[in-house]
Amino acid sequence: MTRIIVCLLFIVSYQLQAQSPKVTRPNIIFILADDLGFGDVGINGQNLIKTPTLDRMAAEGMQFRQFYAGTSVCAPSRSSLMTGQHTGHTYIRGNKGVLPEGQQPLADSVVTVAELLKKAGYSTAAFGKWGLGPVASEGDPTKQGFDRFYGYNCQSLAHRYYPDHLWDNDKKVVLAANKNLTQTNEFAPDIIQKQALKYLDSRKSQQPFFLFLPYVLPHAELVPPTDSLFACYKGKFAETPYTGANYGPNAKTGGYASQAHPHAAYAALVTRLDRYVGQILAKLKAKGLDKNTLVIFTSDNGPHKEGGGDPTFFNSSGGFRGVKRDLYEGGIREPFIARWPGVIKPATQSDFVGAFWDLLPTFTELAGAKTPTRIDGVSFVPSLTGKGQQKKHDYLYWEFHEEGGKQAVRQGNWKAVRLEAFSNPSGPIELYDLSKDPAETHDIAAKYPDKVRYLSKLMAQSHAESPLFPFAKR
Repeated sequence: MTRIIVCLLFIVSYQLQAQSPKVTRPNIIFILADDLGFGDVGINGQNLIKTPTLDRMAAEGMQFRQFYAGTSVCAPSRSSLMTGQHTGHTYIRGNKGVLPEGQQPLADSVVTVAELLKKAGYSTAAFGKWGLGPVASEGDPTKQGFDRFYGYNCQSLAHRYYPDHLWDNDKKVVLAANKNLTQTNEFAPDIIQKQALKYLDSRKSQQPFFLFLPYVLPHAELVPPTDSLFACYKGKFAETPYTGANYGPNAKTGGYASQAHPHAAYAALVTRLDRYVGQILAKLKAKGLDKNTLVIFTSDNGPHKEGGGDPTFFNSSGGFRGVKRDLYEGGIREPFIARWPGVIKPATQSDFVGAFWDLLPTFTELAGAKTPTRIDGVSFVPSLTGKGQQKKHDYLYWEFHEEGGKQAVRQGNWKAVRLEAFSNPSGPIELYDLSKDPAETHDIAAKYPDKVRYLSKLMAQSHAESPLFPFAKR
């Protein structure tokens, strides 16, 4: 009798499993703007620049109000999101160019989120700006988990919107109409966007995909195409012309071209970025993929002041102190929007305090992939889905390897910042209470010496020395 009951239970269990719908792992699209400030989007108070897609995306999804970049400049911030480690541990901790074209490469030993998702069966692709290793180096995106890469490999060359060439995996794509930086006929971001849309056109529901879109907009060369987007902003703002390194016979790969209307140009680039996001969302819907796709939008660091950029005029930092290259809130706190129809509740906000190193464990959990143990991130899947208990960070840590070295740590509402850390690693710390002073205007270190000492210890224990990026006097 016992044996019969066991058999019956097994049959019933098998039938229930057979009738249960198969759980489909989501597609993941991660959109990364370049130097977009917290306050550059409508949902965060921007009223001079139009961002209708991002505003709608927030209305249809979730806005994270306290989410941070990996640090306040390009390559190390991207290294942090790729590796799940903060800048005291991640492999690339600063911008370091290598010849003939590219940046210090990620090592073979580094495990990226793209590698983990690819191993889990995902198709992986990136379209935009890489900056973590030259073509054919160990940091080449196709050697760090991406099946396909199209765009700028080198972040220095990405300073030009009308470059001589782009890369399609290891194939050099010459933009002949730009005639080696003498003409501005082919706007590279548009070309890259077309390739990203073609990739989505090729997707089928049978295989999940991870699409990384590190756009170059609205980076410092303020030279958008002279189209209707630019025209709608011309004449709306007071302008101070910017004189830079123009295209022509003597043009170099670096630098930024002149712009007579820098405010209008910046606004046009932000709105163009918003339009790109709209095209991605529309393509997902047309393909019937939007309901099984998590789309996240954010920026790699705070707003820039190069090339005629004027974050003060646009309140690009959203009332926070600092810009790109600062570890104050304006340099690292970013707009962060997540959309996943049917899973993320529309028009919601989250106060989860997170950073780029949380993306790897979040994506691997969603993909059913193995999550490495030596990371600093925590999964925020519970915050996205509203299911389960959300794990919280004890603290967040950042370091910056320019301008004399900087460190910052946030624990709860306490925020500590140290400047000139190379020459004085045990130097004075500024202390702020973000709950009362989010703009970091009142240094209260003298009032709370015990808290200063404790946060200083957190800074020390969070930094592991790197031979490639020594955090010392230079």
